[in-house]
Amino acid sequence: MNNKIDMWIMSNGKYFSAERMPIIQEKLEQIPESKINLLYALQLKDPMMILIISIFLGVLGVDRFLLGDIGLGIAKLLTAGGCGIWALIDIFFSYNKAKELNFIAVMQMIHKYSR
Repeated sequence: MNNKIDMWIMSNGKYFSAERMPIIQEKLEQIPESKINLLYALQLKDPMMILIISIFLGVLGVDRFLLGDIGLGIAKLLTAGGCGIWALIDIFFSYNKAKELNFIAVMQMIHKYSR
């Protein structure tokens, strides 16, 4: 079973911060082997793609929409990214926010299927 977990971690490590990886691996080992394949069904957000979108379309709030912050996305769209200031700030936070949302998604799945 560790082989499946190791393969998943190697192929999806870019979606999480490095300090969270040992936590994820430890928790994944508590899942029954029959549920490990469900990890591949998770819709993880690509932090680099979110960062690129934040740079080019952040003024329109597209980055917020992709991160699931619909209300803030609308507000950002209507204010033209807070006159550009909000959009500039989000460039620095969107990358880590995507990684945090991925971590939360994996932890919820682990909690649902842990022994």
